Amino acid sequence: MGGILGNVEITQFGPDDSAAVREYVDLANAVRKTDSPWSYPLTVHGYEGELRHGWDGEPPTAFLATVGGEPVGLAEHRTSEYDNLHLAWLTIEVHPDHRRRGHGSELFEFLVARTRAAGRTSVGVDGWDSEAARGFAARRGLALKSSDVNRRQFLADVDWAALDRVYDEAAPHAAAYELVRAPRRTPDGDLPAVAAMVAAINDAPVDDLEIEDEVFTPARVRAFERAQEARGILLHRLVARHRETGELAGHTVVAVDGERSELGEQEDTSVVRAHRGHRLGLLLKIEMLRWLREEQPQLATINTWNAASNDHMIHVNEALGYRVMGRGLAFQRSV
Repeated sequence: MGGILGNVEITQFGPDDSAAVREYVDLANAVRKTDSPWSYPLTVHGYEGELRHGWDGEPPTAFLATVGGEPVGLAEHRTSEYDNLHLAWLTIEVHPDHRRRGHGSELFEFLVARTRAAGRTSVGVDGWDSEAARGFAARRGLALKSSDVNRRQFLADVDWAALDRVYDEAAPHAAAYELVRAPRRTPDGDLPAVAAMVAAINDAPVDDLEIEDEVFTPARVRAFERAQEARGILLHRLVARHRETGELAGHTVVAVDGERSELGEQEDTSVVRAHRGHRLGLLLKIEMLRWLREEQPQLATINTWNAASNDHMIHVNEALGYRVMGRGLAFQRSV
């Protein structure tokens, strides 16, 4: 489904439309080259996988905007049936050569109409921290609700001796716990405990975003693992387990791109509230780096995002040598 607004034709496409996927990827990379040249380039294989499987089985709906057959913009509409049933998250990007012609506004209005038709009452939009992003949001009544920071670790620069000292200093505080490498596919019997542990991410700061806690069920944990596997992404989950009770106290997850195995993404790192105060987050992340050094020696970088207000995790990442790459903004409004 799509439509025509003004002189812009907006067309929905899926993973089997190879020409549209290629046009989308080329346009997205032109935007990244201009707005965030540090970003990993998008690939056809990677985006096909995202459209087919999503992050956890809920793929986005993608659109191309064209004028006279020429791609000028792209858009995504993301919703979840797990939680936050009031919300749609929007992506809107316009090719650098076609900006300031109203194409972004037309895409926004198109996606807002789609959101209303779906019975959702709120939209969120991301953007890099820039006057252009702030101005676009202000003109459309989108309020700034949160800011976050993109950091990256360059593994060639890791001071392993320094990390060993940090680990040895922290380890006595966590003597009651063991760190365990989890299988890529969680055994069925462990899914409820993993889902409860994963839900600890809801304690991370969300600033002023009008969102509900995410709902993590055993089925959603399995859907995440299956989606990542289907996309060719290798998951590494390291778990902190309480020695006496066997309770799962926290975890960290790094995803390695199967297509470009030098690139990694830091997924969740979280510790269950009852087990905080033992430096488990720091220990988990250092031990994860050791595991990756052993199993994925070709890995060059690990990308991560944190809310700018998440002082604890920022402190951990800085201790590990992560560098700031860019700053993002999240806007939201009712529709």
